Amino acid sequence: MLTPDETSRYARHLVLKGIGGQGQQKLKAAKVLAIGAGGLGSPVIAYLAAAGVGTLGVVDDDTLSLSNLQRQIVHRTGDIGRLKTDSAETFVEAINPNVRFVAHSLHIDGANAAEAVANYNIVLDGCDNFETRLTVAEATEKAGIPLISGAVSMFDGQVTVFAPHRVRPDGKPAPRFRDLYPQTPDSADLPSCEAVGVLGAVTGVIGTLMAMEAIKLITGIGDPLIGRLLLYDGRAARFTELNY
Repeated sequence: MLTPDETSRYARHLVLKGIGGQGQQKLKAAKVLAIGAGGLGSPVIAYLAAAGVGTLGVVDDDTLSLSNLQRQIVHRTGDIGRLKTDSAETFVEAINPNVRFVAHSLHIDGANAAEAVANYNIVLDGCDNFETRLTVAEATEKAGIPLISGAVSMFDGQVTVFAPHRVRPDGKPAPRFRDLYPQTPDSADLPSCEAVGVLGAVTGVIGTLMAMEAIKLITGIGDPLIGRLLLYDGRAARFTELNY
């Protein structure tokens, strides 16, 4: 049941056709894990906490630096030097104390990925390197957990949903991570944000879309980006969709 505080807090959801009380209860019961509390993780954390996701886990072993603040909006100048999981928890407690925050202050890898994702219904990956993205994808695939994957570079971004445990209308399994990325790219082909830069608002666009996909999956509304890659060109203000 929703408390009086929650009924007032989520009033715009409760009158929204397709969400309503049933959808809000699903959000409250959901257990969601965000990989990364950086540029993409920040809007994911902010909007899922505000939406009333019951349990929000965050994986990040990094500490906040001044250069992060151009795009990592759940952190503050006074948080510099703190673990990002700690400052993200402070943000979540301030915006919605009804959310249970679980900090995983660790670097996710092949040894701990399965354990990290095990207790969650949905995982959102906003990390900044391909190796970790592949590790998370393999762990969620084995666990049968939907994975929302986002990436950004310079003025552009992309988002998709992997759910190979689901069956498409044609009876075949939904696409896997390796269906979109059959080969591991060379590191030189994936320059870091430190090397080429990223416009802060682009992380907001993609991270918010990731949060939207999570809400759709939790509540059952709409058509998730399963088997579809949504590309965003910030300079042209244009979205392109590719099927895979």
